[in-house]
Amino acid sequence: MTGRVLVTGAAGFIGSHTCRAFLEDGWEVLGVDNFDPFYDRSLKEAGLADLAQYPAFQFVEEDIREQSALTRLLDEASVVIHLAARPGVRPSIEDPELYVSVNVQGTVSVLEACRRAGVHRVVFGSSSSVYGDDTPVPFREDAEAVMPISPYAATKRSAELHCQVYTHLYGLRIASLRFFTVYGPRQRPDLAIHRFTRLLKAGKSVRRYGDGSTERDYTHIDDILQGIKGAVEWTADRTPAFEIFNLGESRTVQLNRLIELIAEALRVKPQVEEVAPQPGDVRLTCADISKARRMLGYQPTVTIEEGISQFAKWYEANHGRQS
Repeated sequence: MTGRVLVTGAAGFIGSHTCRAFLEDGWEVLGVDNFDPFYDRSLKEAGLADLAQYPAFQFVEEDIREQSALTRLLDEASVVIHLAARPGVRPSIEDPELYVSVNVQGTVSVLEACRRAGVHRVVFGSSSSVYGDDTPVPFREDAEAVMPISPYAATKRSAELHCQVYTHLYGLRIASLRFFTVYGPRQRPDLAIHRFTRLLKAGKSVRRYGDGSTERDYTHIDDILQGIKGAVEWTADRTPAFEIFNLGESRTVQLNRLIELIAEALRVKPQVEEVAPQPGDVRLTCADISKARRMLGYQPTVTIEEGISQFAKWYEANHGRQS
């Protein structure tokens, strides 16, 4: 199955990988991004330069909140993969209004553009953060998820609810994918794995929030792409529907163990500076992925040990000399 797909957030970490994956599968891909200054534009442009080698790739610099522009861009598109968002739990506490504007208003703008353009197939990139700290482990998609502990989490849950409304009112078929701590080559520099790798490679200490006992369900980008492809196939059915899917590894890794793995991959001894836990950070994430296995054919294969080893090699090949 191929066609024309519009990917929002195309210059970002998950977005650029998604564009490449669909181009390699024979799709025409239109990427949209506004180069939000959350991190260095040059890093995003490097990813886009890699995509420029594909004749079937087009890119437009545009803000998803510009609904009329999005509606025009959706001409001839068969499916939208909506990944554009203002990321980050801690920064959302500092500027919640911006997060509401981009993540909620922006998502509604995408949905409204789809309605006006007659595009009924949408894959939305949500987050495991919506589960908060009170959801039983492992997290299941039918959990209420009504106790977010950061503005970022609240905006993602709100965006999911708007997706559900558009399915009910306008017959869209939408898959909401709750990503669990995605990592891999070209990961955002502010995220833990990239930041720890950079610091440890440079012989510096890493700042660890809390005692290191927090746990995350880390998911390699290759496995996330597999889930996104499965979700796009799921939207091909013309029956209106809204479904939430967890995309994780169904395995938790303690923060202390993560630091050890990165240090081992870099062949260094880690130096750790403990600081107070950050407000808004959940204690644990763990995905029940049985629904995604059953309905999307999702089958994660990259272990955290293998993924960290691959990431360290990528980092040393691309950034080692700058450390």
